[in-house]
Amino acid sequence: MTPALQTSEKYPLLRIPPEEFSACREEYTHCALCPRRCGVDRTAGQTGFCGCTDTVLAARAALHPWEEPCLTGAHGAGTVFFSGCTLRCLYCQNADIAAAKTAWPVTPLRLAEIFLELQEKGAACIDLVTPTHFAPTIRLALRAAKRAGLTLPVVSNTSGYETAEAVRAWEGLIDIWMPDLKYVSEKLSGEYSSAPNYFAEASLALREMVRQTGDPVFSDDGLLLRGVLVRHLLLPRAAADSRRVLTWLWETFGNHILLSFMNQYTPMPAVSDHPILSRRPSPQTYERLADYAASLGFENGYFQEGEAAKESFIPVWNGEGL
Repeated sequence: MTPALQTSEKYPLLRIPPEEFSACREEYTHCALCPRRCGVDRTAGQTGFCGCTDTVLAARAALHPWEEPCLTGAHGAGTVFFSGCTLRCLYCQNADIAAAKTAWPVTPLRLAEIFLELQEKGAACIDLVTPTHFAPTIRLALRAAKRAGLTLPVVSNTSGYETAEAVRAWEGLIDIWMPDLKYVSEKLSGEYSSAPNYFAEASLALREMVRQTGDPVFSDDGLLLRGVLVRHLLLPRAAADSRRVLTWLWETFGNHILLSFMNQYTPMPAVSDHPILSRRPSPQTYERLADYAASLGFENGYFQEGEAAKESFIPVWNGEGL
């Protein structure tokens, strides 16, 4: 059966043509959207590692003031938190939505409306949190929203566990890439995130992100319009690997990227008995690594000081804005 043209009552210019919807669904039939390359037919209800079919699941869509300052502006980033994840980080702060236990279904047309609503609310950007496993539908919704008047920069806020091919598929739609680079160590990424090939894939994907955007570009009022901002979170007793991450980023990209080096690690109940992950890194360890990053030459980006480690903000997952 041929799908019908999808139109919005709220936004008369918002339309999703049937041929675009069909092409979107086709990308889910032998899923290779992440480095797991599960190969399942998600349109038939099958699920791979992410635990999701082709129906987009989300937990919240709202103005979010807790991203880096260059993304929040006066009102916040227009953040859409998607449910499900391609990693299984033991220390995840959003475990309920990562496992898709807290989730609301969102149609492509509704997702496009959400983007336009966030723009009307004064969002500084559209901030897509963990979009990898729903990429075809999000791209469909973004194209429709842009035709209907969406002009904000679009941020892909990703775990970094991407294939270079998947990153290339976003070209022309993502203005700002904000990946994590969690590990270099295969041992750590395998033990903590069930992804021993994390760095092998993430390093190639990150090169493609930088190729797409080029150097960071800012507005006159300091908002990031285009570029790559790499986040790295210091984990307990992982200072040596953090040093490797910082070194690789500097030697590969220098100041052609922004760096956000975070010290906000918070032990969650799931790791309360873990011999390492149940404790915070010391402030002294973070300070030494921040000094190391500065000694390498990093000039562009963000470091956290003092009480910032206690300000990790976890929203209420109540379906707001969906």
